[in-house]
Amino acid sequence: MSSEPDSFPSPFPFVLVLLRRMADYQPGLVEDALRELGYGRAVMREANRRWQAMQRSPRRRAATARYRSVLGSPETTATRRIGDLTCEALSWPVPLWPDLRFEVLTAPGGAVWNEWLVRAPGAPGPTLRTAADLTPWSCTVDEVARAFAPARPMEGSAPTRWRLAFDAPDEETGELRPYVAEFTWGLLQRVESVRPASPSA
Repeated sequence: MSSEPDSFPSPFPFVLVLLRRMADYQPGLVEDALRELGYGRAVMREANRRWQAMQRSPRRRAATARYRSVLGSPETTATRRIGDLTCEALSWPVPLWPDLRFEVLTAPGGAVWNEWLVRAPGAPGPTLRTAADLTPWSCTVDEVARAFAPARPMEGSAPTRWRLAFDAPDEETGELRPYVAEFTWGLLQRVESVRPASPSA
């Protein structure tokens, strides 16, 4: 499969858009993924450019129509209640991560409420006991939030990024320590230990 933009596939593989955002955090893993898929970085950048153009076009389609045009018909469609909000949940399989699905939640009227990677129904999730278990691309936002409840959502640096603050046991001592995890498209990218603030003199 060629990696040159002039032979770019249409519709483009949406997984390249996901990888482009993740490259800011995990360039090595992204390079490995591109080799596995048979694409180069130029194709990944072009996929992201096309996706951004679709989102910003004055003649842009409805959000769900854009996803369908790139991803095809969803694997599953279901109605879901989240608090007082009734959403339609659409999900698609994703190359690279057979145990995950790309899920889009839409509010009444078709507006996208959320778009992220989630664990596929029936697929076993990771065992998360300490911060050492939180390796890049191993788990999703909701899995970390459940494993280390109560986690505290924090503002991300972009619409496709999430941050969670939580306490997790140290692998050696078992002592609870504060951490912040960063996610892109709902998939874990990195975890940082948070040093306690120094007491004022």
